Amino acid sequence: MPMYQVKPITGGHIEADLPTCMYKLPHIHAQRGSCCPSEHALQNGEMDPGVKALEARQDEIMRKLYELKAAVEGLAKTVTTPDADLDLTVSSSLSSQSFSSTSFTGATDLDAVLGKDLGALRDIVINANPEKPPLSLLVLCSLLCQRYRVLSTVHVHSSVTNVPSQLLSCLGPRHADSYARQMFQLGFTLIWKDVPKLQMKFSVQNMCPIEGEANVARFLFKLLAPYPSDPALATLVDSWVDVAFFQLAEGSAKERSVVLRSLNAALERSPWLAGQEFSLADITCYCCVQQSGMASSAPANVQRWLKSCENLGHFSLVKLLLR
Repeated sequence: MPMYQVKPITGGHIEADLPTCMYKLPHIHAQRGSCCPSEHALQNGEMDPGVKALEARQDEIMRKLYELKAAVEGLAKTVTTPDADLDLTVSSSLSSQSFSSTSFTGATDLDAVLGKDLGALRDIVINANPEKPPLSLLVLCSLLCQRYRVLSTVHVHSSVTNVPSQLLSCLGPRHADSYARQMFQLGFTLIWKDVPKLQMKFSVQNMCPIEGEANVARFLFKLLAPYPSDPALATLVDSWVDVAFFQLAEGSAKERSVVLRSLNAALERSPWLAGQEFSLADITCYCCVQQSGMASSAPANVQRWLKSCENLGHFSLVKLLLR
């Protein structure tokens, strides 16, 4: 039995203003012959151009958020902590300097020493008194710049009123890309501050400060090469480091003379203090010998060793700061 027909309550073609902030879905009621190209693309398994544009926009937003996170993490380590209260940013540099090649036995994994990289720059913050500049740490910084992409920065704390110009530029000129912290593997922040003893912090949330130039030098050297696996050799390196800072740097004239004779005897048996390889012992003893002012009167083997250290190219800054 035929039924009566009902007239449509709306017209056949209605134009509606649709939002443009979302991608469009294919019209499921459209006839096959009138499908738009994007619908054909969807039917063939291809991605809609609107979806591609949305993904590109999301990637750009995530990239900007990553940069912002890295910048905020860096500021949290240097501005919001009492031990890194800054007044003036002076200089920063990228590890684009060319030095003589210094080889170390073994390789160091930054994740193993500093913890897994979670997206923010791993920044080592050092508070040092400008009256006793840490010469060995400046040498270690130049060695780190040779191996890693290092963002090195110098700041001045409000407790210090007068810092020599050579100390303000001791880590090199400011780099044009210093704002893009995600480009670097490691941060080296030196703060000239009125502190009785040198301090270093890596993670301000999870660790107490490391005090003393000798201990900080040991920490930084482990980023270059692991300590000797031979216990006797590792003990020898540690003993020379202690001798350098406690007898050469802080001892009396008599103690320094005894140390110079010990250095001369050790260097008669091998080219470096710990044997056939350049080590932390050579870095610390060189800096302390120069700082003590006894380099010119040192014995013959010590003079030869000082020249060998200078030929590596990393110690030029030490002699510049001691002028």
